[in-house]
Amino acid sequence: MRTCCVSTYNLCTQEAHELLQKALALPENECAELAGTLISSLDTTIDRDVDAAWQEEVVHRLHGVQSGEVKTVAWQNVRQKGRTLLHGK
Repeated sequence: MRTCCVSTYNLCTQEAHELLQKALALPENECAELAGTLISSLDTTIDRDVDAAWQEEVVHRLHGVQSGEVKTVAWQNVRQKGRTLLHGK
């Protein structure tokens, strides 16, 4: 199970701490989906130009992968590189 560093600093209420502990006990993919949903819920401003630009970027990247122009990297490799950069491990 992942750990909660937030509780070390008492930055959240007991209720929030309990919810966080339950969330951290979820499988990684469910925890990531929950985190994304929570982050998205904070952004109440809708900028149609930004949404359109992101949609174009997604299509551009998808075509790059499908055409073979862009090579993908396994998630395990990306995660390990991130951990190395953050923790030197």
